Amino acid sequence: MSENRTRFRLDQRRAPIYEALEQFRQMRVVPFDVPGHKRGRGNPELTAFLGQQCVGVDVNSMKPLDNLCHPVSVIREAEELAADAFGAAHAFLMVGGTTSSVQSMVLTACKRGDEIILPRNVHRSVLNALVLCGAVPVYVNPEVDKRLGISLGMKREQVAKAIKEHPNAVAVLVNNPTYYGICSDLRAIVKMAHDAGMLCLADEAHGTHFYFGGGSLPVSAMAAGADMASVSMHKSGGSLTQSSLLLIGPNVHPGYVRQIINLTQTTSGSYLLMSSLDISRRNLALRGRQVFHQVADMAEYAREEINAVGGYYAFGKELCNGDSVFDFDTTKLSVHTLDIGLAGIEVYDILRDEYDIQIEFGDIGNILAYLSIGDRPQEIERLVSALAEIKRRYHTDGAGLLSQEYIDPVVAASPQEAFYAPKKSLPLRETEGMVCSEFVMCYPPGIPILAPGERITKEILNYIEYAKAKGCSMTGPEDPDILHLNVLA
Repeated sequence: MSENRTRFRLDQRRAPIYEALEQFRQMRVVPFDVPGHKRGRGNPELTAFLGQQCVGVDVNSMKPLDNLCHPVSVIREAEELAADAFGAAHAFLMVGGTTSSVQSMVLTACKRGDEIILPRNVHRSVLNALVLCGAVPVYVNPEVDKRLGISLGMKREQVAKAIKEHPNAVAVLVNNPTYYGICSDLRAIVKMAHDAGMLCLADEAHGTHFYFGGGSLPVSAMAAGADMASVSMHKSGGSLTQSSLLLIGPNVHPGYVRQIINLTQTTSGSYLLMSSLDISRRNLALRGRQVFHQVADMAEYAREEINAVGGYYAFGKELCNGDSVFDFDTTKLSVHTLDIGLAGIEVYDILRDEYDIQIEFGDIGNILAYLSIGDRPQEIERLVSALAEIKRRYHTDGAGLLSQEYIDPVVAASPQEAFYAPKKSLPLRETEGMVCSEFVMCYPPGIPILAPGERITKEILNYIEYAKAKGCSMTGPEDPDILHLNVLA
């Protein structure tokens, strides 16, 4: 704790929600409130599955435990500790996942008709927020790495051009990092946005560890001066799935942000999720720097071993070019697979079905193994061995494989206009040239191939059919088989 004492104002050994729940557990209060399982007694199968420890603290808001909608005691204290740990002016505990954090961020910055500058390779939660509030996207189409087929970060000159051409835009949104670990020049983009009187928002779903990198990882949004950041604590931070943080800087009014959050977030905040955020924040504050240093070392070792196998390309900091790849998150183990003749999704399926290895995702040309605080060196060895064996067993010449992950969209209407407009359903191949009114994406990563308001092209239709044929998990449209699409009537 010695090096951290100088970094934090508050006592990061505290975990107030956890402490209050432990105290509550010892009180043996008789429950005449919700939830109806009454500390598990009413649902013995669930209690046997999750354990008495878990269901015993699945409780409702009450005075000793505070209230997420309007925290005044232990939740408020937990949020103050989180803000201190992450270097933010204020932090909000979020129980609707980082989707909820991102939507609250966009809804805070934007209202109907406002323009927001953003890359097109954003998570669907960003575009969902535009459907909800009626803001208009100004896309900075990212460059694509031709070899890897992946989209890169926003270039400084592209952002400067968008700001100059759209001086009334209210905000610039940045991925920090992308799913593949690629970072834009966040400090420069923050300065450009602020100089133009705009807010800078960061989707840090995959950047929790940046706050505890000690300079060895890319800069965090709060350290770069961003106004708001959505941080997926459940991804690399170790909290329970669906728990997240929303961080804000000093230029954003916390009371207004709370009002925005309460428009869509549940009034019955899960104490399992909130306590997991509280305990995980404490863990990262006390041990995060050391742990994430070890994660980065493991990822670097894995990259070297996988590249030594041949055929695969586990990419890293060598991609950095000072602009569209300003920095790279070395904890991300992204591997290009096309040179062994297999699409990423095919390697993903083989790893799971034949080697009992579940990675984060596989797409058209790459796989991502998500390394975090729970990984161990022996599992890295197992992954490397499996990839070597897959290459030996399945290697082909790869004829006919697509590589492009990102296709520039042609925007014909705002997401809200297109989503709510009169529409008709047409067979997939008959939609070419029409304007889409729904989402189509592979999940994960959840970046739309098509979003409402975008024109459907032959290239996009080819991509959808190819991704389906290769086994990508496709989500979004009304038709679950994606044989039809909804288009503007």
